[in-house]
Amino acid sequence: MSKGSPADIMPLATVMARLRDPDTGCPWDIAQDFGSIAPYTIEEAYEVADAIERNDMAALCDELGDLLLQVAFHSRMAEQAGHFNLQDVIDGITQKMTRRHPHVFGQNARREDGHAQWEAIKAAERAEKEPDPSALAGVANALPALLRAEKLQKRAARTGFDWPDTAGAIDKIVEELDEVRAATTQAERTEEVGDLLFAVVNLARHLKVDPEAALRAGNAKFDRRFRAMEQQAGADFAALSLEAKEELWQQAKRQEKRP
Repeated sequence: MSKGSPADIMPLATVMARLRDPDTGCPWDIAQDFGSIAPYTIEEAYEVADAIERNDMAALCDELGDLLLQVAFHSRMAEQAGHFNLQDVIDGITQKMTRRHPHVFGQNARREDGHAQWEAIKAAERAEKEPDPSALAGVANALPALLRAEKLQKRAARTGFDWPDTAGAIDKIVEELDEVRAATTQAERTEEVGDLLFAVVNLARHLKVDPEAALRAGNAKFDRRFRAMEQQAGADFAALSLEAKEELWQQAKRQEKRP
């Protein structure tokens, strides 16, 4: 672990400048633009989350480096286009964090007021920047669908448009499930399944469950149990009947629950 001097991001910026040099840089890096790099940025953020979930600190250090590279990459492309540079990004987030934490950096700071102040300052900043007066303004379309659903619901809830308790959210899931069953065309099924998923996110929000984290855990559980089924059955797994596969699934579940 490095000690001593404060972290210096400029060597990374220098590497990125070399990679993007139109005469001597890497052809792949030179050919990229914001749109082509955006999927990598999203992927790296998920890999950071995966390392955290696995409590793998070595992987987390590595993945944070990959994510930081994305910041340097976008910043270098912006600098070459005359928009902003990496120092602007650093200065901007430093000023924003200071401005949004008057309970830490301001005079007569009261830390217990922090969250309310943060939300009020964000709302004021949005009002200055966004011509859209909607309470939903600023919730990015490009967010992962589960995350965007949760953010839309939270924004709507601030206006009082929300179930008072989990009972309403559960009833809504039952209602949407009935509408999925009643759908007769593929377009209707697609629409109703979307409504059902949105309703499930709403219930998760009421239960204070992160739906993205919950689904990641569900994916990991399925992966783990399915692999246990395959290992138990061997090469003949695919040829087994559905009933036999279900029994293997139940065995995998029981195995996990043993102390």
